[in-house]
Amino acid sequence: MNQIHKTAIIHSNAELGDNISIGPYAILDEDVIIGDGTRIAEHAIIRPGARIGKDCSIFPGAIISEVSQDMKYKGERTETIIGDRTIIREYATVHKGTADRMKTVIGNDCMIMAYVHVAHDCLIGNGCIFSNATQLAGHVTVEDMVIIGGMSGVHQFVEIGAHSFVGGYMRISKDIPPYILAAGLPARYAGLNRVGLTRRGFSSEAMKALRDFYQIVYRSEYNISDALKFAEENLEMTPEVNHAMDFIRRSNRGII
Repeated sequence: MNQIHKTAIIHSNAELGDNISIGPYAILDEDVIIGDGTRIAEHAIIRPGARIGKDCSIFPGAIISEVSQDMKYKGERTETIIGDRTIIREYATVHKGTADRMKTVIGNDCMIMAYVHVAHDCLIGNGCIFSNATQLAGHVTVEDMVIIGGMSGVHQFVEIGAHSFVGGYMRISKDIPPYILAAGLPARYAGLNRVGLTRRGFSSEAMKALRDFYQIVYRSEYNISDALKFAEENLEMTPEVNHAMDFIRRSNRGII
C-alpha cells in the first residue's frame, strides 16, 4: 500500500510500484517510473524520463532527471536511470542524458551524498559512494565500487576505474585507473587501494599482481606504452591486471 502525502503533486501518467512513500510537496512529473518500496521525501522533484528502481531513498530537496545544462541539448527525449537500493541524499542533482548517450545512469547500491551533482550522460556503476558536494561534469564514466571524497570535481569525459578511491577536495582532469588510490593536487597515483580491496575479498595474490603492475606503470622509467608491453611480457595476467591494462589502453584523456 502506497503512502502519498496529500500535498504531493503526481502526474497522472507517472507509474508507481507498490509500497512507495511520497512525502509532502514532492513533485513527480509525467513519464516517471518508480519501483517498489522506494521512498521519496518532502520537496524532492522527479522530472520526466526518470526510471528509479526498487527500495531507493530520495531525500529532501533532491532533483532527479532535470534538463541538462548542456547548451547542445535540444529537448530530445532522454532518460535518467537509477538502479535498486540507491540512496540520493539532500539537494543532490542528477540531470538527464542528451543525444550523446541518451541517458544518465546510476547503478545499484550507490550512495550519492548531499549536494552532489551528476551531470548529463554520466554512467555510474554499482556500489559507488560520492561524498558531499562531489561534482561530476558531463559524460563522465565511473566503474563499480568507486569512492570519491567530498568536494572533488571531475572533468568532462573522465573515466574512473573500478575499486579506486579518490581523495577529497581534488580536481580530476585525467582518467584514474582501477584499484588504486588517487590523492593530491594535481591528482597522482598514491598506491594500491589495499584497504578497499581487502574489505571486498580480493586475495593477497591478486593484490600482489596489481602492485607489481602499477610499480611498472608508475615507478619505472618506461613510458606508458612501453610499461604495458613490459608488464604483458613479464607479469602474470590475472583478471585484475588485464582489466587495468585494458583501461589504460583505451584511455582518451590519459591517466593521472
